[in-house]
Amino acid sequence: MKTSLGGIARKPIGATDMTWLKSRLLHHDRGPLVMSPAVDGVDLVSWAQRNRDAIESNLLKHGGLLFRGFGPGSAPEFEQFVKAVSGELLDYHERSSPRHQVHGRIYTSTDYPPHQSIFFHNENSYQYAWPMKIFFMCQTPALGGGETPIADTRAVLRLLSSAIVERFTQRGCMYVRNFSEELGLSWQSVFQTDDRAAVESYCRSVGITFEWLSGNRLRTRAVRPAVLKHPRTQESVWFNHVAFFHLSTLDSSVAEGLRLTMPKDELPNNTYYGDGSEIEAEVLDEVRHAYQQASVSFAWEPGDILLLDNMLMAHSRTRYSGPRKVLVGMTEPFCSDKREGHANDRC
Repeated sequence: MKTSLGGIARKPIGATDMTWLKSRLLHHDRGPLVMSPAVDGVDLVSWAQRNRDAIESNLLKHGGLLFRGFGPGSAPEFEQFVKAVSGELLDYHERSSPRHQVHGRIYTSTDYPPHQSIFFHNENSYQYAWPMKIFFMCQTPALGGGETPIADTRAVLRLLSSAIVERFTQRGCMYVRNFSEELGLSWQSVFQTDDRAAVESYCRSVGITFEWLSGNRLRTRAVRPAVLKHPRTQESVWFNHVAFFHLSTLDSSVAEGLRLTMPKDELPNNTYYGDGSEIEAEVLDEVRHAYQQASVSFAWEPGDILLLDNMLMAHSRTRYSGPRKVLVGMTEPFCSDKREGHANDRC
């Protein structure tokens, strides 16, 4: 293969070891591991195809890899790299945020306004199935802000008190979601269908209870684990949307507006303990603080590709100014009832 990021045809280098790339930790004591060319003429796609095992072992150790210095790339080139590392890409199902397709199964990152930050989360951790790997590629860095901070979920778990971890381990968490055309996402957008029967069938298959409301609205409830073991490393991780979906994580003015205009059970998203009881404010504060303590951040550069193990690293987004374009691809579906199995289990 002679295609490389940046659209320049380069002769592939045939070596299968790591010497063609140099690496360093982004910070002295934590990942991601930054990988960049050590010699001229490295075709990143070809290199990735030949070095999948090395990529995997470094990813499991550090949680994230940042490929930097390989030149700008297009969406098709990004797709080639993702496939070289991890095979076929996934569609974006049971959505929780607006985004649009750019090329094949390459999407934009969340299409929220620049003035809004996005809190830490593991992609689709509220679902029955999630991607084990998530890839980001920066085409256009923001003029200011717009970083994608990441947080090691092993560290988040260690930072939480044993009482909180035990509570969530025993009870799990409940996600209550309301879908309407007036606020948030419609159920048609979330489930990518206009067929109510298809939505009901999907919900039953993944353990979601549902309730159709007036005005073509839908309410769902899903009880999921909050603490899991990584299928490859067997490390326990804090893996959930408990803080992300909770009302109190929203901007204070937005949260107050929602409190004043609608009952709690009609909010677009909210979280509870798995038994339906309220999560204490101090617990949510501790969870949010743990993410911040475990986080690292970096300024995007054109052509940067960030690969995360989606169970080991949560990600977020800061506010930004100016244009910003970051693309996303996801791979390797893994199901919650296989979480104690092997990493190559498929849903």
